[in-house]
Amino acid sequence: MDGVLTGFVTIGVLIGMGAWVAHLGILDLAGGRLLALISFSVASPALLLTTIAESDPGVLFTTPLLVSAVAAGGTMLLYVVPARLAWREDAGSAVVGGFTTGYVNSANLGIPIATYVLGNAALVAPILLLQLIVIQPVGLAILDAQAAGKRPTLVGSVRTILTNPLTLATLAGVVLALTGWRLPELVASPIHVLAGFAIPAVLMAYGVTLRLGPGIAATGRDRLALTSGLKLVIHPLLAFLAGRLLGLDGQLLFAVVVLAALPTAQNVFVIATRYDRAEILTRDTILLTTLGSVPVIALIALLLG
Repeated sequence: MDGVLTGFVTIGVLIGMGAWVAHLGILDLAGGRLLALISFSVASPALLLTTIAESDPGVLFTTPLLVSAVAAGGTMLLYVVPARLAWREDAGSAVVGGFTTGYVNSANLGIPIATYVLGNAALVAPILLLQLIVIQPVGLAILDAQAAGKRPTLVGSVRTILTNPLTLATLAGVVLALTGWRLPELVASPIHVLAGFAIPAVLMAYGVTLRLGPGIAATGRDRLALTSGLKLVIHPLLAFLAGRLLGLDGQLLFAVVVLAALPTAQNVFVIATRYDRAEILTRDTILLTTLGSVPVIALIALLLG
């Protein structure tokens, strides 16, 4: 369990550093936003490229992947539908709000939890690739279309793939993983350095907005309660039900439920900041789900482990 604790402590320390430099006046909200945008445009694409290039593409065709897709998709729909119909949110805000409920922290928390709770780091690969190759590109296509004042189309989605740095890096990583080809060291070395900047940058940016941004639930307690409840309760519950329905049991069922209970990914905050959609809701949901995921995962381990 030391690796799990290390993952949570590392995240907390980096967020705290961002809040501290904001308190000292070293960074203001504009500086924090700049950090997030650098992560979105430069560092996160480098991280995605290296992560996917070194993964096993064979995990895309497994039952755990299908279970994770059903659970994540179902959870996101449970936010998007009331957001669009009851609260009249625009499509971009609804997409980002949906991301907060179904897009999990599969990298910096998922990997240590898969290693030390589930006993196999490879178990996180299906949800990691699902998010990077399917969920994220679809959401970004909608956000880019709205930013351009257009409805999403096939041509527009292809254009998004060819212009959005996160999606482009993801596809490049898939090509490298499928072919087994490795970048020359002269190219790979600076990319790895940039990749190392991605997580610290977004966590510190997150700390800045926690310190200087609006207070908790500034966008409405009903939305925050819905996103947090969907992430912490409904997402793992749907994973359990879908897993049982599709024949999973034992360690594999335990794995998909635990991974569904992971908190909202900090990458969602990067996306929210880049597109200026549901930024405060995303910030607050990440905070509450990160704190709440600890007892939830402990309970799942007690019941299914």
